[in-house]
Amino acid sequence: MTTTLDIRRPSPHVAEVWLDRPEVRNAFNDSVIAELTAAFRTLGADPALRAIVLGGRGKAFCAGADLSWMRAMAEFDWEQNRSDAERLAEMLWTAWSCPVPVVARLHGDCYAGGVGLAAVCDVL
Repeated sequence: MTTTLDIRRPSPHVAEVWLDRPEVRNAFNDSVIAELTAAFRTLGADPALRAIVLGGRGKAFCAGADLSWMRAMAEFDWEQNRSDAERLAEMLWTAWSCPVPVVARLHGDCYAGGVGLAAVCDVL
């Protein structure tokens, strides 16, 4: 079950993945990263799927990293920072290497990590 994403199947061949944190302009945190990684893995394994549309709820696509999460990360030691960076890299790699084409539905703000997420999509 996701808490930061809204995943829909408007048809058997299309999936919509919506970043669903409009109150923070869909900014990343550890939950978003984990849920996006899992979503791209699961959807990429579906042989009926022909396209994944990635968008953001509210006024922004993705404003990068959540500032509250970043403040908490300031206390991380080297190993915690490395582990966190590896999870972000894994999420971006999973989206980029997804066997199903990923279409970015960009609107509003798209900054920092949001630009990275848009960049790994097949179609903007």
